[in-house]
Amino acid sequence: MKIASYNVNGVNGRLDVLLRWLKEAEPDVVCLQELKAPDAKFPVKAIEAAGYGAVWQGQKSWNGVAILARDQEPLLTRKGLPGDPDDSHSRYIEAVVDGIVLGGLYLPNGNPYPGTKFDYKLAWFRRLHEYAAELLKLEVPVVLAGDYNVMPTELDVYKPERWTNDALFRVEVREAYRELVSQGWTDALRELHPGERIYTFWDYFRNAYGRDAGLRLDHFLLSPSVAERLSKAEVDKHVRGWEHTSDHAPVWIELADGPVKQRKKR
Repeated sequence: MKIASYNVNGVNGRLDVLLRWLKEAEPDVVCLQELKAPDAKFPVKAIEAAGYGAVWQGQKSWNGVAILARDQEPLLTRKGLPGDPDDSHSRYIEAVVDGIVLGGLYLPNGNPYPGTKFDYKLAWFRRLHEYAAELLKLEVPVVLAGDYNVMPTELDVYKPERWTNDALFRVEVREAYRELVSQGWTDALRELHPGERIYTFWDYFRNAYGRDAGLRLDHFLLSPSVAERLSKAEVDKHVRGWEHTSDHAPVWIELADGPVKQRKKR
């Protein structure tokens, strides 16, 4: 089973890129972020023509998340992260596909630091902690995939000394990510590529992609029963080089039908 996450940075404006990648990569499930479109403007007909069922939560101009499943309709289980009934941002969607609970998320950016946007980011992270802990208690297969807007370690950022006071790399945000993982989740990319510099985002400015001056912002966190099936975790970096593409590249994992050979603990 191939599960992907892709911050598409405008689902309608970059629909040609999304459809091209879907045809090339053939993922079974895709979590999309930054739709930047209200519900009524989600391109469901084009997605269905590509062979995917979809559930989504849009928002005009900003945010927006969706889950696509090849040759089937995802079973929607939740729109919105619990814990704040006044939060109007479309940042979390959840569905079941082939027995796996998939949480697609777009965590707040948080800049500028300090400020109300940074405070909102930490509050959203706390809500995610609480809900993720509840999901683990269910002891069912869960994948939390999306744009977390955090570089967890210095290995995940080009020139980390330049990012010390950025909301993507502030010590409070990295600690929040560590605390989340420590609940019992597995960071899929780091599990299979423990010492590699792997990026998922390259800014449009200063030839960042050409210089490989990137950031790892997009993550897969796997519950224990999913982690034992993890066989691959990669980034489709070349997609970032396409014309009119997103500043993120698609990230994906592959799950075996059963447990893979146990990896050495680090």
